[in-house]
Amino acid sequence: MKLKEWLSPIVYLSSNWISLIGVVLVTTAGILFMFLIPTSMRGHSPDPYIGILQFMVLPMVFFAGLALIPLGIWWFKKRHGKELPDVFPALEFGNPRLRRLLAFLAASTVANVVIGGTLVYKAVTYMESVNFCGQTCHVVMKPEFTAYQNSPHSRVECVSCHIGPGANWFVKSKISGSWQVISVTFNLYPRPIPTPIENLRPARETCEVCHWPQKYGGDRIKVFNNFSDDEKTKRTQSVLLLHVGGGNGYEGIHGAHMGPGVQIRYGHSDKQRQKIPWVEYTGKDGKTFVFKAKEHQGEAPGNLDVRTMDCMDCHNRPSHTYELPERGLNRVLAEGNVDLTLPFVRKVALETIKAEYKTTEESEREIPRRIAAYYEKNYPQVMAEKKDAIARSAKAILSVYQRNVFPEMNVKWGVYPNNVGHTDFDGCFRCHDERESTKGGRTIPSDCDTCHKTLAQDEESPKIMADLGLVKK
Repeated sequence: MKLKEWLSPIVYLSSNWISLIGVVLVTTAGILFMFLIPTSMRGHSPDPYIGILQFMVLPMVFFAGLALIPLGIWWFKKRHGKELPDVFPALEFGNPRLRRLLAFLAASTVANVVIGGTLVYKAVTYMESVNFCGQTCHVVMKPEFTAYQNSPHSRVECVSCHIGPGANWFVKSKISGSWQVISVTFNLYPRPIPTPIENLRPARETCEVCHWPQKYGGDRIKVFNNFSDDEKTKRTQSVLLLHVGGGNGYEGIHGAHMGPGVQIRYGHSDKQRQKIPWVEYTGKDGKTFVFKAKEHQGEAPGNLDVRTMDCMDCHNRPSHTYELPERGLNRVLAEGNVDLTLPFVRKVALETIKAEYKTTEESEREIPRRIAAYYEKNYPQVMAEKKDAIARSAKAILSVYQRNVFPEMNVKWGVYPNNVGHTDFDGCFRCHDERESTKGGRTIPSDCDTCHKTLAQDEESPKIMADLGLVKK
């Protein structure tokens, strides 16, 4: 049988709306796939969503279209079986069905190139945007999106850390994302969202793209502003010299934990990695020491979950940091957004933002009202003279609450521990608690001078600040 004779019934029978939709899907997927071939020839695309379209979405569209073509032929034969000709029209240009089919294919191809290409570009651009990640599921992601906007990484796109290049990670992220879509649709998601994210990409593939252990960090000055709860608010400052370190040896904090040849493994007994009964430390000399809490039995980790330490074990919230109320208030007071001449302003502010509010709307209404009501009742003259200053101060105090507490997601003060330091949460002291090694007579020190030197402690006018030129003498 000649090819034309074999194709003529297919052309005739496929001229129905179901098969034509299948043709459109097949040509759309095929043309768009060809557009994306150059990215696969260069290896994995740096844009994870290109890979999703190329290897997941387009194949599904292509095979769906292939399935619709014979389905349409079957439907057409079933519906018009008695009307079908004994001999199908020849595949010649004079055949009106063939002309219509060719015209349809030509028009759909042009439309696919113009419309499909534009849609793919726009879709990929939107899906990799911060707005897509942070605002598509507004209520669910509002806490993390708010924290991200106030972080040092607020100009780093979410996908750079959470997905990254390569088929492996975008498949993992999309499988996870599919369940997230279902959870949001059917209101199945937990409140608050649990952390840490166990399937987050390794820090070596994310953090160390910009920050790397081999870079010497040296020592750095850190100034902490503190304010009293007295009627006349008093500011004091603590100044630390942090031994950040790094480089090619054991210098400072980074060198001791991430230096060349250093590997730290630890066993944690909770999903939040806040309880660490077992630590194994291997130094650059190749010697290994095991440190265990008193309650832990045996030298091995046993049934504990074991993890190799990386950046994220201390810097666990680099882009999504939440403050405790005292820390947040100290920040806005130091920034000058609250009038420090208002009597008991920090005490009133702290009590107000620590109160429980059922909804965000209630907090936005009640926090300014309660602050104004306090001064109206207890200091009516101050209220009369500084009404505008009280309103501005109340707005700044409210911003501390709005940045850290989200009643709809059950995100309250301190729900997400921050492991940097040890003043707000256990942080360093999860391991640095003077526990002894099982052999070798070593300990994990908790002495203050191990990681930093205190240059001033809660002083009103620290001399060191003037000596360093940070304030005028």
